Amino acid sequence: METKLRILIAKPGLDGHDRGAKVIARALRDAGMEVIYTGLRQTSEMIVNAAIQEDVDAIGLSILSGAHMHYFSEVVEGLKSRQAEDILLFGGGIIPDQDIAKLKELGVGAIFTPGASTQEVVTYLRENVQHT
Repeated sequence: METKLRILIAKPGLDGHDRGAKVIARALRDAGMEVIYTGLRQTSEMIVNAAIQEDVDAIGLSILSGAHMHYFSEVVEGLKSRQAEDILLFGGGIIPDQDIAKLKELGVGAIFTPGASTQEVVTYLRENVQHT
């Protein structure tokens, strides 16, 4: 029996626009994944804690505020400090191409920008999550 992928979707910071996060969460659920949506205005620490408590396979951050470098860096550091680097970190939002390369260097798996299909996200997770 195949174990369902467990994915945490989070909105860090003060950005109040969560339509994209909800669309992705719904698409992942429809694809048979278990999704935990943390809601708006989460701190990086809250996101890392929730991911560990929920024993997720991946964390998806939705960031439209322009603070993507800050929040992704904090979540990467939080996962490292908790010995949870096996949790795949990915994200989406309005993120400039030059920052995508920097985020990947930090250890972020993938960034989906506006126009990416939900199927691209589903396929990416199925192909890249290291299931234990």
